[in-house]
Amino acid sequence: MKSYNVIQKRLGWALWDVVLFALMILPLVGCTLFPPSQLQSNHAKNIILFIGDGMGVSTVTAARIFDGQSQGMRGEEHVLPFERFDQVALVKTYNTNQQVPDSAGTATAIFSGTKTKAGVIGIGPEAKRRNCDDALQYPVQSIGEIAKRRGKSVGIVTTTRITHATPASLYAHAPDRIWESDKYLPEDDWALGCRDIAWQLLNLDSDSGLDIVMGGGRREFYGANFGGSRRTSNDDLIAPWLAGDPLRNFIDDVSGLDDIRSDEQILGLFSESHMTYVAQRTDDTTEPTLSQMTSAAIDRLTAGPEGYFLLVEAGRIDHGHHVGIPGYAMLETQALARAVETALKKVDLDDTLIMVTADHSHVFTIGGYPTRGNPILGLVIENDGTGKPNAAPARAEDGSTYRTVQYANGIGAIASLPRQDPSLGVHSRAQALFARRGIGFDGSVSNSETHGGEDVALYASGAGAEGVRGVIEQNLIFDIMMSAYGWPSAK
Repeated sequence: MKSYNVIQKRLGWALWDVVLFALMILPLVGCTLFPPSQLQSNHAKNIILFIGDGMGVSTVTAARIFDGQSQGMRGEEHVLPFERFDQVALVKTYNTNQQVPDSAGTATAIFSGTKTKAGVIGIGPEAKRRNCDDALQYPVQSIGEIAKRRGKSVGIVTTTRITHATPASLYAHAPDRIWESDKYLPEDDWALGCRDIAWQLLNLDSDSGLDIVMGGGRREFYGANFGGSRRTSNDDLIAPWLAGDPLRNFIDDVSGLDDIRSDEQILGLFSESHMTYVAQRTDDTTEPTLSQMTSAAIDRLTAGPEGYFLLVEAGRIDHGHHVGIPGYAMLETQALARAVETALKKVDLDDTLIMVTADHSHVFTIGGYPTRGNPILGLVIENDGTGKPNAAPARAEDGSTYRTVQYANGIGAIASLPRQDPSLGVHSRAQALFARRGIGFDGSVSNSETHGGEDVALYASGAGAEGVRGVIEQNLIFDIMMSAYGWPSAK
């Protein structure tokens, strides 16, 4: 009360009444001049979601060092473009039936907001894997389907087959991720009404048809007469798709990116299966880079007046890990970082949300006690007692050298001693603790390294990025995107 009276005496009763009136009326005026939507953070017109398939935190750390060292730095102090984003969260990746997940279940969770079983595409956890009836009964809507239905343009860019688990989860519904072509789809299930993933992509209705899709996987759309994998030798899904609309365009090499029109629906298939590893590319390649595809996709989608949703997947990070070649995974992660840079130069973060995450991790570790700046793919060289690097690599108890990056299982693993010294270079494989024989990334039986079950990181910047924080369930990424668009979270 004392302070109240002092203010009265200083201002006078009349002026004090004006102040009180202003304090009461200002909120009402503010609501008139600045509607609630403007008082909150800007809603996103566009969302670009980058997924580094298999890009766990250890992969990001190693890739950061690798990228820095490739630019002449020691590496540890380096920062990848998406590591500068102001919002970060940790994401729990388990499937409803697996502690360590697969890409189909995780991608479905991200895109639909529904956690589900391993191995299923765009269907809920109620469904049994490989059960056609369940697939038809329990579909879940993806952010891509919702965005398209609400007038936005939608695109996919990937370095895997476009029918592979992660990209397929944005547009398809299948009880088994291996149903990429009808070769793998039982005829009885076809008769029941289920369709393979390639067929679904090119038979989406006008409300859900994608505006631009680019990646690998031509073989899934053709029969054997055209070099494909479909059940019928003369099958050709692309020809009738093109014939269905004059504003459709099929491209199969990097030069086709220059001919993309803003009013066309684009299908780009640049390889028979997955696109070539960055490490294996030659100067005469006809395949575009991830950055080139990202740039072309943004240009095409920007033409849509209502905004867009774009998925960009660096899918071969995962494959590099599965085959136990860390250098492959590093180069693919580096390509993802360059693609994020490309996107940042082309968009306005005032109306665009960019997020970077992984669907899952790998059993990929960074260990030993290497000296500062030691090549991340090299043998461990420790410091001596004075803190200076030793002249020779460190040796384990078995007398062999070892590398900083290693795998807990998979190709190159050993079940017992003695072991061989690991080789150096991008093709090298680390020694692992135990061998595992299972299904490889290409469907073959091999000593494939496995996924990891730890949390992955989610990095975000732009409109609606403030929703990215804390430790979250993977399916909440869907809700963050819906909120960023300003849409109700109900699916």
